[in-house]
Amino acid sequence: MTQAAEALLVDWIAQLSALRGARALTCTAYRRDVGGYLGFLARHRGAALAPSDLAGLSQSDLRAWLADARGRGLAPASIARAVAAVRAFHRWLAEARGIESPRALALRAPRSRRPLPRPVDPDAARALIAGAAAHPAPWVAARDAAVLTLLWGAGLRISEALGLTQADAPLPEMLRVTGKGGRDRLVPVIPAARAAVELYRRLCPHAPTRGDALFLGVRGGALGARHLQAVMATARAALGLPATATPHALRHSFATHLLSAGGDLRTIQDLLGHASLSSTQVYTAVDQSRLMEVYDAAHGRARAAGQG
Repeated sequence: MTQAAEALLVDWIAQLSALRGARALTCTAYRRDVGGYLGFLARHRGAALAPSDLAGLSQSDLRAWLADARGRGLAPASIARAVAAVRAFHRWLAEARGIESPRALALRAPRSRRPLPRPVDPDAARALIAGAAAHPAPWVAARDAAVLTLLWGAGLRISEALGLTQADAPLPEMLRVTGKGGRDRLVPVIPAARAAVELYRRLCPHAPTRGDALFLGVRGGALGARHLQAVMATARAALGLPATATPHALRHSFATHLLSAGGDLRTIQDLLGHASLSSTQVYTAVDQSRLMEVYDAAHGRARAAGQG
């Protein structure tokens, strides 16, 4: 890229952050996706990429970029995210710089089947939480169990649980959580989760202030998501569970358990903090697939008994 093309990318990211309040992780991902896209165009055309080259891109340019992404083994979800970033960048180019590329604005990611969430069943969830609470330091064991219980019992994202502060404790029966896009929601906190958090707080050796993170690391700083992922990896390996048994799978379990208990999709959408009902509807497919597994297993046993 020329310096001018690089400057456009920098200006766009700055605008996303300053005016639209995009999160740092979102900005980093967009910069990586669009930077890769611009770098590909320069290689594809065999010359330095100037801002004027971004006007009127051909269909073959865009198809070649998508083919390159697939050839590098990018997952469909990653390609879809990159396409969304590229469209947003070109939309900004048209509005802020007058550089229009209708074909880029109309770009769509290749259609693919959305993977189903992989929840864990209640017995496995309990075993995972118990396994995560095996740390030799009692307060660390209580902390890890408390966080994972919140993911399972309240359907929180990892970032939401770790974003709680000392001011949120003791946890109320209805907890206000700020999720993706800065959207607030109220979630019920079951007694077991509240009790787990209080046990951790009683055992915690640190003396945090009201504004500090609720869940603290060994040195007293905010607990990081990587620790929870490592704890879950150790627990699932000991239990012989698949790699899909992650902390986020406990949130999936919260949704599927509610659905199987008769919860309606709109309520589950609100509890999970999904912006779109389509994100929640995927759990109906999970529930149906489980029903079919039970049906097949039952009829398989019946057939085997009949043959015997």
